[in-house]
Amino acid sequence: MPFSKQPARARKLSLGEQAEHTFEGDYRPDPTRQVSPESRPRVEPLQVDFLQRLADALNSTLDLNTLMHRVADLVRAVIDYRILAILLLNDRTQELWMRFQTGHTPEIERLRIRLGRGITGQAALQRHSILIEDVGTPGNYIDNYIAANAEVRSELAVPLIVKNKVIGIIDIQSEIPGFFTLEHQRLLELVASRMAVAVENARLYTRVSRQAETLTVLGEISREITSILDLDDLLERIGQLLKRVIDFQMFTILLWNERSERLEHRFSTRYGDRIERERVVALGEGLIGTAAEQRTPILASDIRKDARYVAENPETRSELSVPLIYKGRVIGVIDLEHTRLNYYNEDHQRTLSTLAAQVAVSIANARLYQRIHEEEQRMERDLEMAREVQQRLLPAAPPRMHNVEIAAQFNPARSIGGDLYDFLDYGPGLVAVAIGDVSGKAAPAALYAALVSGILRSLTPQRLTPAALLAALNDQLQQRKLDAQYVTMLICLWDDNARTLTLANAGSVQPLHLSRSAGTLTSAISVRTLRAEGFPLGLFPNVTYDEITVRAKPGDLFVFFSDGIVDAQNLHGEMYGTDRLCTLLQRHPSAGRSAGSAIAAILEAISIFQAGSEHFDDETVITLQVN
Repeated sequence: MPFSKQPARARKLSLGEQAEHTFEGDYRPDPTRQVSPESRPRVEPLQVDFLQRLADALNSTLDLNTLMHRVADLVRAVIDYRILAILLLNDRTQELWMRFQTGHTPEIERLRIRLGRGITGQAALQRHSILIEDVGTPGNYIDNYIAANAEVRSELAVPLIVKNKVIGIIDIQSEIPGFFTLEHQRLLELVASRMAVAVENARLYTRVSRQAETLTVLGEISREITSILDLDDLLERIGQLLKRVIDFQMFTILLWNERSERLEHRFSTRYGDRIERERVVALGEGLIGTAAEQRTPILASDIRKDARYVAENPETRSELSVPLIYKGRVIGVIDLEHTRLNYYNEDHQRTLSTLAAQVAVSIANARLYQRIHEEEQRMERDLEMAREVQQRLLPAAPPRMHNVEIAAQFNPARSIGGDLYDFLDYGPGLVAVAIGDVSGKAAPAALYAALVSGILRSLTPQRLTPAALLAALNDQLQQRKLDAQYVTMLICLWDDNARTLTLANAGSVQPLHLSRSAGTLTSAISVRTLRAEGFPLGLFPNVTYDEITVRAKPGDLFVFFSDGIVDAQNLHGEMYGTDRLCTLLQRHPSAGRSAGSAIAAILEAISIFQAGSEHFDDETVITLQVN
């Protein structure tokens, strides 16, 4: 078997690795066997049935292994060979490699033969058949002969040619000198001429099938990685899924850092195990940096011959680097390495380039999600701080009076809200109660509520009446006017000595007044609305407000509440409404016994009513229970 340039004498080959496939029929020559011209096997004239069987064998399958087995059987039926090999040409490396063999030892399958090297290499290079009667006789081809089998004496190599292009060699050998004849040569050339087309069709079919399978797998990979939003999990899963379409030994992903303007190592595996490493690559540095700078894949079949290579792994022999491009920007590079020369090819490059587009999108989405998640966490911390600040702005506890019990509770719809309330000290026996609702929700409403609360506190020393206090507050907000921002507010002044309640309303919900007609706990409870109206604060300048005064009796209950109470909705979209609130206060056994029990009853009823639905508005309730 011609594999390298050697003297005509035989030698043994020492190969360390076994081939992927072994075939039965390893040749064991009979040294006592002799052949004479009369005893040479006679080649029968080509029969129509042989050509028919050859055509059937070549046309009935597109599987390359099956095709070569059938050809080997057909050739054996007309030429009693002992050793046969079919070698195919690698267009990229221009080397012949053994695709099928019978009679050789398995180690031979690992050999690669350059064009012009050995008898098979010469047949491929010169594009014609070569018949050697005795490999031990010096001659033009014998000087280039490799003794893959020490017992071989004669050899016949015929090129496989399709469209004027050599795609391989069919080679047969014998331990008998002069065993093969010109008739054998013509017969094998006939087989080769037809076999070459069949081999090319089978290889094309294999490539198309493999491409279809690869595209299917790529589709599955794309669907899976788009659902992973954790960046570390995503990169690890990409390495696992990529193994399904490209075998690699070392896998690395580097991501572009905008601040440092460098590619930074983010994830690596080495022979299947994850490794941690520190690596920073500048644009244009090594194969990875070059791929990023040129925005194109870099395929190095032999890194020792590539001046761009920067040694990182001593075992690496071939490398494939593909940039990750998202919206016209390079966001990273995928790099694959292998210990075998010429391992990666154009198919690997196309496959990885196709997958890289989806990987880039998934990485960009994961990084965006990570930034959003970090921003949300920061906002949560800020909102928690804002909530704490808002709670500090609210009164720590209601004031204690001799003739009235005051209670209050605020439930924000979100972490912070726009409702506010306060108790303003107007001197002995006098307290002003303020309850307001800022337009909007969450942080903007809370900030405006803090502004309103601060102005309200600053006006307290003036001891203004409820109507005058609302007017002054409106004037202050006009000086700090914000578009589309306003606040509704109700202010009442309780005189504990006179047991009177004076109130003014700036667009807030009208409060309720509960009283017992006969003055006993078993008497019927009447509920009326304290009708006081006015424009919300912050909308119009120079607004005045009306006041009403109510004289309270022992046992009376005043209920002040924001619109989050009556506007609460259930799953059917129904609002709780004032009627339900009035009915609750009239019928609930504990509603009129204390200020706190009334609030508890109201909030419990609202919670039950809204069960399963989202709370859209803040809920604030203040009650005054006359002793």
